[in-house]
Amino acid sequence: MFARSVMLFFILFIGLHQTAFSQRNVKTAPGKPLVYVDKKGILRYTADNKEAAFFGVNYTVPFAHGYRAHKALGIDLKKAIDADVYHFARLGLDAFRVHVWDTEIADANGNLLLNEHLNLFDYLLAKLKERNIRIFITPIAFWGNGYPEKDENNGSFSYIYGKRGAVVNDTAIRAQENYLKQFFAHVNPYTGLSYTNDPDVIATEINNEPNHSGPLAGATSYVNRLAAAIRSAGWKKPVFYNISESPYYAAAIAAANIDGVSFQWYPTGLLANHALQNNVLPNVDNYAIPYDTIPAFKNKARMIYEFDAADVMQPIMYPAMARSFRTAGFQWATQFAYDPMYTAYCNTEYQTHYLNLAYTPAKAISLLIAGKAFHTLPLYKSYGAYPADTLFGATRISYHQQLSEWNTINEFYYTGNTATQPLNLPTLQHVAGTGSSPVVKYKGTGAYFLDKISEGVWRLELMPDVIALRDPFGKSSPSTELRRMEWNTQQVSVLLPDLGEGFSVSAASRESSTHPTVLQHTVALTPGTYILTANGKTFNGDKNTTVAGAVKLGEFAAPQPFSNSVFVNHTPFREAPAGQPLLLQATITSIPTSGLHHLPSIYIEGACKGGPWFNIRFQDQGNGIYTVTLPDSLLQPGRLDYRIVVHHDTNFIVFPGNYKGDPYAWDNLNNEYYHTNIAAPGATLSLIDVASDNDLFLVPSWPGLSFTSGATPAALAVCLKGNGTGADSVSAVSRVVAADIKARLSQHNNFSKVVIRARVVGAQSAVARVGLISSDAVSFAAHAKLAASFSDIELPLSSFQPAPALLLPRPYPGFMPWWFQAANAEAGGMAQQLSLQSLDRVEVSNYTGADNKTTSSPYTIEIESLWLKK
Repeated sequence: MFARSVMLFFILFIGLHQTAFSQRNVKTAPGKPLVYVDKKGILRYTADNKEAAFFGVNYTVPFAHGYRAHKALGIDLKKAIDADVYHFARLGLDAFRVHVWDTEIADANGNLLLNEHLNLFDYLLAKLKERNIRIFITPIAFWGNGYPEKDENNGSFSYIYGKRGAVVNDTAIRAQENYLKQFFAHVNPYTGLSYTNDPDVIATEINNEPNHSGPLAGATSYVNRLAAAIRSAGWKKPVFYNISESPYYAAAIAAANIDGVSFQWYPTGLLANHALQNNVLPNVDNYAIPYDTIPAFKNKARMIYEFDAADVMQPIMYPAMARSFRTAGFQWATQFAYDPMYTAYCNTEYQTHYLNLAYTPAKAISLLIAGKAFHTLPLYKSYGAYPADTLFGATRISYHQQLSEWNTINEFYYTGNTATQPLNLPTLQHVAGTGSSPVVKYKGTGAYFLDKISEGVWRLELMPDVIALRDPFGKSSPSTELRRMEWNTQQVSVLLPDLGEGFSVSAASRESSTHPTVLQHTVALTPGTYILTANGKTFNGDKNTTVAGAVKLGEFAAPQPFSNSVFVNHTPFREAPAGQPLLLQATITSIPTSGLHHLPSIYIEGACKGGPWFNIRFQDQGNGIYTVTLPDSLLQPGRLDYRIVVHHDTNFIVFPGNYKGDPYAWDNLNNEYYHTNIAAPGATLSLIDVASDNDLFLVPSWPGLSFTSGATPAALAVCLKGNGTGADSVSAVSRVVAADIKARLSQHNNFSKVVIRARVVGAQSAVARVGLISSDAVSFAAHAKLAASFSDIELPLSSFQPAPALLLPRPYPGFMPWWFQAANAEAGGMAQQLSLQSLDRVEVSNYTGADNKTTSSPYTIEIESLWLKK
């Protein structure tokens, strides 16, 4: 009885919050502010004084690289904006922010230029308004327009004075005042409204990431002058200013005549140049604001103008960030930056970010879930420390399952395969996800959406499959395809009570299959939009019928493949144990299937050094995934060299190298192979080998790692520098424990020691802190005393004790915490047993205690390697 009462209360609670969520679509008259900031710093709707919340993305197609990239591909920019804004609505977003590239729409004196960039921006705003997406404009970016290319000299005030000069030079400030007056008085030709009078333009942030210098009073004066210029155009809406970029000026900013303050969050750093694979949920456990002691700060509304878990593909970060934002009191949050549909195949927009509904479907669904959480979670409520805070409101996230879920009486969203039952199946109105669930069985890799139109009538939207070809966070180029669209026919089973079995399916978009046959609950469909109708039911609407907020029934947008060439994506194990079968996996796309004399043959060919050559066929697992198991008889201690061959008709394509030609021809010069070290029984297990590892992190993460020679000519050591003055000199190197290492750890549980090979330079001795961090973010640490020459220091596993771990890569802004300790990790908690089987990453730092005084003068710890032994 108690459990049933709790469930009924939970359903009522969620229902009430759903009502609050719909409040964001409240309308207001032109010129009248949609929202205001009350005396306690809470953003509220003008119409009814209810708390306001907005969640969405940054998006940059009208400007800079986004503009040029679409031009280079011959894409109609308005068509591109239409498709992307549709996807924003499809993901339930209601917030848009961008730092306008003033350098492209203003001259040296701040005069507004009525050019194509401004016209496209106006078009974008009009399309956002059609979808009930609110707009937050940052009119000054200070940026040049080049990234990732060179800046163009366009003679604008931002180009002339730059970020530092623009906030202190009076001529530059007068140009900005002139620009702001003209900008906010500008009438959008697509809406007939100025930005000042457009009710969907709800607030402004004066500029993007200012770099202040000089007296504190000068910063206050600068902000007041620009705020006054904006208000002189009739602006009565909230004015925000950045407080996180120049912390020294925080009090001066808070004292200015503004209504709110803006922050950003990049909790996993930026530009790792590869995807981060470890558990980084601790990095988003808490957004710590250091300004609560400033009296003028307390009555300011708080917004996040940019956020992202950079270099992370895991679909679990955005909901956790939304939770932490609400706990910290934020009412606006916009991810940076959504990748346009037509260029997301190559991720050149911003290499370290990657988000698009078509190309990153699971991450996109996680953004949808994050938006739901952001709108329903109360301000300032804490949910504890990780892992306790993986359950909050109607949201569940799991690192081990790589899964985010949103589950209410009306909505069920998930980012991957899940066995979770919907909270109340008969009352469901909306379903979205990737993979399979108790509601939808689906083996494709794209996202899908189900929206109830009426009893027994549903709209189904099915995106194309996406195949991962390369690490999306590596070096990018318009000629390099990172992910590929495949418009496959896939079996879809829909298990909804009001649809039942044998429902009918009709096409709602031109891309859809026509007259598909339904067997019980299952139908084979191509990507597109469909109407599902139960037996005995009819649908009298048309393709313009609105469903799911601002989505029309017949709408659909998805990209075609950039290429149809064969490609193999495979990462070899660094090492594997001898005497154990080895399962290898590769993603292989665009295999020819017709018009050939022979079916394609996909096989692995190779040998261990000194062993026999072998040739084994791959097995097709579907969706481009191929596997092969190498028997233990082929894996002798030494090095395994192999390559993957796609052979069809008389054609060969060989990887690595993407070499086209017969690999057995006498004049074939291709000599590239994948390599895996095969470890003998009882061999040590490498955790860090600086000479061969390239996935190392550093604190701080910029400007990067420095290296020196190791103990032998072939060895390399990484340098951790300290100044001997205390905790401010902490630096560290960390390596993610790869899948092959985890495999060996699961097969051999007899390691008893960690060995570090290192030395100190600039001091007679120093201490290195070695940390072992589990996949549950529980950390253990031990200390190794280093001498002035390279030596091997053994640390028994029994010497490792529970301790905080560094948050790596270093979170940004710089006032975010450096250290994390999981809930219950202290004595008596879940982490008392150090388990190598759950090892997620290892770290070595120069941190030895609260004061961190290893020496009294600058020194360098040089680390060559770290390994496990019996």
